[in-house]
Amino acid sequence: MKRVLLAAAALLCATAVPALADTLVDNINGISVDREGTVTRFRGMVIDDQGKITQLLQRRDKAPERVEFREDGRGRTVIPGLIDGHLHLMGLGLAQLTLDLSDTDSLQEALDKLAAYAAANPDQPWLIGRGWNQERWGLGRFPTAAELDAVVGDRPVWLKRADDHAGWANSVALAAAGITAESPDPAGGRIERAAGGRAPAGVLVDAATALVDAQVPTPRPSDRDLALYEAQRVLLRNGVTAVADMGTSVDDWMTLRRAGDAGRLDIRVMAYAANVDAMVLIGGPAPTLWLYDDRLRLNGIKLFLDGALGSRGALLNAPYADDPANRGIPLLDGTQLRNLMSRAAMDDFQVAIHAIGDRANREALDAIAELSGDYDGDRRWRIEHAQVVDPADITRFGQHGTIASVQPQHQPSDRQMAEARLGPQRLAGAYAWRSMLAAGAPLAFGSDAPVEPPLPFMGIAAAISRTGADGQPFGGWQPQEAINREQALAAYTAGAAYAGFAERRFGQLAEGQRADFVVIDRDPLMASPEEIRQIRVLETWINGRKVFGGEEARAADAPGR
Repeated sequence: MKRVLLAAAALLCATAVPALADTLVDNINGISVDREGTVTRFRGMVIDDQGKITQLLQRRDKAPERVEFREDGRGRTVIPGLIDGHLHLMGLGLAQLTLDLSDTDSLQEALDKLAAYAAANPDQPWLIGRGWNQERWGLGRFPTAAELDAVVGDRPVWLKRADDHAGWANSVALAAAGITAESPDPAGGRIERAAGGRAPAGVLVDAATALVDAQVPTPRPSDRDLALYEAQRVLLRNGVTAVADMGTSVDDWMTLRRAGDAGRLDIRVMAYAANVDAMVLIGGPAPTLWLYDDRLRLNGIKLFLDGALGSRGALLNAPYADDPANRGIPLLDGTQLRNLMSRAAMDDFQVAIHAIGDRANREALDAIAELSGDYDGDRRWRIEHAQVVDPADITRFGQHGTIASVQPQHQPSDRQMAEARLGPQRLAGAYAWRSMLAAGAPLAFGSDAPVEPPLPFMGIAAAISRTGADGQPFGGWQPQEAINREQALAAYTAGAAYAGFAERRFGQLAEGQRADFVVIDRDPLMASPEEIRQIRVLETWINGRKVFGGEEARAADAPGR
């Protein structure tokens, strides 16, 4: 099956139409926004043979008579290619090849899916998967190794939680990692213990997941190539033309380079290295140049300051409301954070800091304020997630150009869990996008895929309504933090490009920018949240070339997809 898919990918690339010379895309409802949400509307655009826009046509403008190709948009809506400002590209691709538990609503449903997967893959030495969420199951606790053992007890099982900050192992996997009652919790992690003792219960949190990760067979280069192909398929059919890849390893980078060298890299990737070693091996003395017609660049480094709220690893100022003995897990202390930020900044690498809890966000803001005095210039410090912020700290996002890189889909997914973790008195600074914009913080939207699916229109609907796909809660959750349609679209386009130092290359439909655009079935600036969630991507174009559409779009809309 893998050989068939790789052959298909090679065939698609071999038969793709090259970038069109002097192409006129006309008869469209064209929409673009700048970072402030100012809208430009137009009815056509001219694209040169480098895949760049040379002219936008307003309604009264006369179309050029001499063009090589003419594309009739048939009055359909065209917006800039959507940019996912925070995801894990290889994780998204590998998730397409392993067990997916993200749609399970109960522990038993997850165990049933595991049993079916094990039966269908009898030769796999490890059973790998992700996406479980005990909060969604209403379990009231973490699942256990014993529950996995009852389904698969003859080979290791390792299943990552939806937030990728915890893993669920069976007894064989725990034994392979050498985890016993005598094993101490590693720095920055926690081994969940069975009630009344120290025996490992089956779930590992944050840094403790590395104990099992180290035993899992490493994906082969061919597996990675297939994963990248699958990830691109998912992104293109959802209108995503560029991404910020958070936590790029050297293996990930080489996968992207192989694809670029072979002409198989369609999407644009702004990469952030997983650690200092990867940053230096990939970039050397500085961020890389843009490669493959602005499709790939190493921008900087991703640093983890804390864990996630769902697994109670997010670092809080006060104890968890539903776990009074716990304030979360610090993955770096203040000195370590500043040292790593300085190591990156001294060579002009951009720094992106994962901070979810209010204590972690305060620490990140403190470090940015301190180091901004040492490193001048356009740094564009990024805080990734910024989910729970003390209201007193929100105004600090407007200082030093700090970018709030947030994921709107998390808000409806996390709503009830966040209420349980924090209690009602600490929700004022949770997912506070409107307040961050008001403070002057540049806003970039993403999905955190594969934690959430990369569905930008679901994110836009959540951002403007503060509701989930079911329309709940009525009136929106913390509705004072909703933003308008123009601001939300900007955060998925021009804002996300700015956050990755790409604003002069892509992110808007404007003269001199890359012709990355999406043809959709309705105007998102004139639609209700429910209608926005239902928007269909009809075509996706990158660099003036159609990379998704036609039969592919119809297949993506088929029942069961």
